[in-house]
Amino acid sequence: MLLSFKKLGPGLLFAGAAIGVSHLVQSTRAGADFGLGLLWALLLVNLFKYPFFQFGPRYASATGESLIEGYHKLGKGVLATYFVLSLGTMFTIQAAVTIVTAGLAHSLFGDISVLNFGFNTITSVEIWTVIILGICLLILFLGKYSTLDKLIKIIIITLTISTLVAVCFAFDSYTQPVSFTQILPENATEITFLIAFMGWMPAPLDISVWHSIWAIEKKKDENTFTPKAALLDFNIGYAGAIVLGIAFLCLGYFVMYNTGETFSNKASVFSNQLIDLYTKSLGNWAYVLIGIAALTTMFSTTITTLDASPRAMSKSLDTLTNKTYNKGYLLWILILTFGTLIIFFAFASEMGFLIKIATILSFITAPFYAIINYRLITSKHTPKAWRPSLKLHVLSWCGIVFLIGFSIWYLALL
Repeated sequence: MLLSFKKLGPGLLFAGAAIGVSHLVQSTRAGADFGLGLLWALLLVNLFKYPFFQFGPRYASATGESLIEGYHKLGKGVLATYFVLSLGTMFTIQAAVTIVTAGLAHSLFGDISVLNFGFNTITSVEIWTVIILGICLLILFLGKYSTLDKLIKIIIITLTISTLVAVCFAFDSYTQPVSFTQILPENATEITFLIAFMGWMPAPLDISVWHSIWAIEKKKDENTFTPKAALLDFNIGYAGAIVLGIAFLCLGYFVMYNTGETFSNKASVFSNQLIDLYTKSLGNWAYVLIGIAALTTMFSTTITTLDASPRAMSKSLDTLTNKTYNKGYLLWILILTFGTLIIFFAFASEMGFLIKIATILSFITAPFYAIINYRLITSKHTPKAWRPSLKLHVLSWCGIVFLIGFSIWYLALL
């Protein structure tokens, strides 16, 4: 079955949300620090998370309702647990992606005059954060889903081409033998990075809920967006996220491994280092092109997370209380925006710490999402024709064991 580019949507929105901090930050850092030594982790976590992400669009397109309604059918306690977990992680996740976006904007467009209020000085990166969140809010209020659907296609194409070209040039310039020796981190610092690396690779599992909501929105615009089309759309987006994850890992390896350079935890410094990864491979002429590609990528992650979390929280609250709050989305998006700003101003100088906390939280909560997504897709609430095959059942079981095992391993070291 062929799917026209116009009909692609939720899968690319998934890719747009996924290809952000996990790729630009964590994958390049993994390549710079471990070479290709964590390639096994990247491939395994993508394999074992696959079914649980896929169950989002599968359930939504087969039933016409999002995972949120499905969770409620499993029991009010299941949905309430999702609501509490989301409330506990959404501010940190939003702050983590926004701080990287602001750092890239600062690197690309330069300083904005700092503001001094006597008791505190607001830096250029902090001002960029406010501007970026303001632009995101404006787009979401005016354009809604259709704008995201169109914008993300341009962003993904631009990033994919620029990244693959950069990797080719970096490989051509790499003079050492390429080593595929795999590494199992041993000390606490390395294991903490491994868990953080896998936490958002390719994305936090709660994005499956967002994907199910996007699939419903796409169905409203495209009557031909059938379950088969939804699965193909998802597979295209998922495959793209894996390919680019490997590409960023290689880029960090070819350009920074064994050079003595390390990535900074400060957003503006890290952003300059990130763009330099490309310009060292392609030449100085590519600075603006690559800077814009990286910025638009992180902007897409910022805007998709800013849109999806409030939608999910609003729908969850409506379902839990059996009431409809007309301004629920507006209220939640404002709560998320102001909560993000508070966290950002508190941790602006510790980008690395903020990202580490966000990614680790995502990983240790992943088993919950894996188990309830599997329970829902195999339950009576999913039409028999769209329940998983035996292979997908086996992969799901392995994935649940993998996620629980690594979470216990990490928590045992704390």
